[in-house]
Amino acid sequence: MDYIEVNGTSLRYDLHGASGPILVMIHEMGGMIENWDLVAPRFAQRFRVLRYDTRGCGLSAKVGGELSVELLSDDLLALLDALGLREPVALAACALGAATAFAFAARFPERTSAVVVMSPAIDMKPEDRPSRRAMLQNVLRDGMQSIVDGAMASGYPPVLRERDPERFRAFRARWLGNDPHSFVAHYELLIDMDIAHYVEAVRCPALGIGGTLDVFRSPEYVRNVMRSIPDVEFVTIETSHHQTVETPEEIAEAIDGFLKRRVLSQA
Repeated sequence: MDYIEVNGTSLRYDLHGASGPILVMIHEMGGMIENWDLVAPRFAQRFRVLRYDTRGCGLSAKVGGELSVELLSDDLLALLDALGLREPVALAACALGAATAFAFAARFPERTSAVVVMSPAIDMKPEDRPSRRAMLQNVLRDGMQSIVDGAMASGYPPVLRERDPERFRAFRARWLGNDPHSFVAHYELLIDMDIAHYVEAVRCPALGIGGTLDVFRSPEYVRNVMRSIPDVEFVTIETSHHQTVETPEEIAEAIDGFLKRRVLSQA
């Protein structure tokens, strides 16, 4: 792990692998580098794997103002440039991280070789926004503890917790460590976001992974969101929202198969 100042912020990152194409792993809202711990090792022999805590998350610099997918994708571009990684990269991203991936692929197509997304966040229904904003006031007043039970109940169901109870306990504790103001900034981005135009502009090969237990974004939702991408594939897995933690083996298998066909075969 290391730290670097880029684009007006400080990011924690981890870069492994001596050679091969570049694979960037982007976590979800409230996540961090460690959410990829059980997925990343599979790729270290054939890729240079870059993981990072996005602005405001994990141990990267915290935020209190407005965020945008343009700013977050600019952060990634600046990080790649600062590390001397200037060739096209494959992106694997979860939830709100998928919004960054779509924006990056659309804005910097010459720097993107492929996109893999899980439970991709694109926008929020207008009718859901008032209740979410009210929830965020609880976070600012009482911290992450005020919403953790509800977040875990909807995003990490008991059937997946039972696979590895200790993994779930560690994930919950890690999630509670989020900075409330930064978490709210990311959630406000999600509430106001509509990036359908970026999804429609993606021209690289793409894979959408849908979780049958994901109450936020079903496999059907994933297909509908990504139907405009010309070169797109879909995989359905028995998983929920925090897929890289809940079912890392299945996620790694899906990503690996896609990248072997669409990236490694072209290298």
